[in-house]
Amino acid sequence: MPEIQLSIPAIGEGLQEARVVALLKQPGEMIARDEAIYQMETDKAVMDVESSVSGRVVRWLAAPDDVLAIGAPILVVDSSESDSSQPAPAPAREPAGTVSLRIPAIGEGLQEARLVAILKQVGEPVRRDEAVYQIETDKAVMDVECPYEGEVTEWLAQVDDVLPIGAEVARFRTGDAVGEPSSASAPAPASAPSAPPAQSAATGGRRRDIPPRTRSYAKEKGLTAEQLESVPAAGAKLMPADIDAFLAGGAKSAAPSRGGNYSEQPMGGKQRVLASRLQRGNQIVVPGMMSVVVDWGQIETLREEQKAKGGDFQPSSFTYFAYAVAKAAASHPVMRSTLVGDNVIRTYDNLQLGIAVALPGDELVVAVVRDADSLGWEEFASQARERINEARGGKDQADESVTLSITNMAGHGIREAMAVVVPPGVATIFLGEAYNGLANDVPGEFKVMRCANVGITIDHRLINGVGGAEFLNAIRDNVAGIRGLCS
Repeated sequence: MPEIQLSIPAIGEGLQEARVVALLKQPGEMIARDEAIYQMETDKAVMDVESSVSGRVVRWLAAPDDVLAIGAPILVVDSSESDSSQPAPAPAREPAGTVSLRIPAIGEGLQEARLVAILKQVGEPVRRDEAVYQIETDKAVMDVECPYEGEVTEWLAQVDDVLPIGAEVARFRTGDAVGEPSSASAPAPASAPSAPPAQSAATGGRRRDIPPRTRSYAKEKGLTAEQLESVPAAGAKLMPADIDAFLAGGAKSAAPSRGGNYSEQPMGGKQRVLASRLQRGNQIVVPGMMSVVVDWGQIETLREEQKAKGGDFQPSSFTYFAYAVAKAAASHPVMRSTLVGDNVIRTYDNLQLGIAVALPGDELVVAVVRDADSLGWEEFASQARERINEARGGKDQADESVTLSITNMAGHGIREAMAVVVPPGVATIFLGEAYNGLANDVPGEFKVMRCANVGITIDHRLINGVGGAEFLNAIRDNVAGIRGLCS
């Protein structure tokens, strides 16, 4: 069998080198095509690199912590396959002018990427090696730098488009002499396997039947990478419909079993979703927490007046509070914002307000009042009732546009707690039970006041302490002035 060399792949335009983090195969071991063989690190991320051929490891040409140039040889493999990892001959230099920016080869074995964000607008000057857009694969979200100096003349793709490696994403005008890769040099999409490739935790192999669009969908639904590996596929590829079936509890799972002094049963679908969201939040959110005391008597008085009127319109005390929160968000756009990647802030025109709803068996789902900050009082109360009733029926309404949520523990005797922020949300409001406390609006004067503690947990990556405090104080003012707010 011929001996061939595998080289450090091009991870993105503008990158020149990578550090070897770990060697995953030893000399003499067999490797399969698309199996992870080593890890490397750039300023983008740490990622596995898969083999483009099958064969036996002969020898490594580098060691962990070595820093190698892009294209440098790293491994010799004894294989009957031709060496598809070697770089193609350099293209001929072309005159300066308009060229294509293409989705780069992010790693061997990857076939497509999702466009996450466009960082430069048409006509905006771009420097060589400056980030122009962001892409996401099953490896990471990363910036892509421009190898030229000039300006974008046209974007040929939109945010959230899933594009094959080598696809044209933009047209670019430059004064440099360039050698633009032809579309023929882009990796060809792999043919679909006839059956899902085997996945074994013992071998540490990565499932190859999960397209990036499915990984992206799973991430939106809150699944961790570990959970995704266990989702069964109905066909040759794992599709979004398989994710939906898994989260709905429709996928086959192990039956309850007993040990000597314990029993085990699969976690319910709704709790799996919640656990995934919480785990992801714990990994990336930088939490900050603060609280204030609000004058709850105003809401209680208004609620009693409405009950005395009779009729079908009987909003709860919590609904009044939720409206105060929604209206506060109208003047605090950061509460309608979320982070896209690491450095892009997306601000929605209106607030999609999440409300945590408890179900029997200690399950939890989220009701969502759409465009909550733009609604009048009665319309808000009506929609909140409808959405909460749907949630009590088991319908989880959360999606990536829900940036602010409320958790209500007033009916459970809890006065103070630290709420959890679940991405892409940036803040969670906590409401505690009402109690008799002391008013502090007049210094030196003591009087009893109906109080409630209202806390906020913020994602400090996007919201700083002053911003969180100002929003919390706006809620307090709205609660105190709830009569005027709802009139």
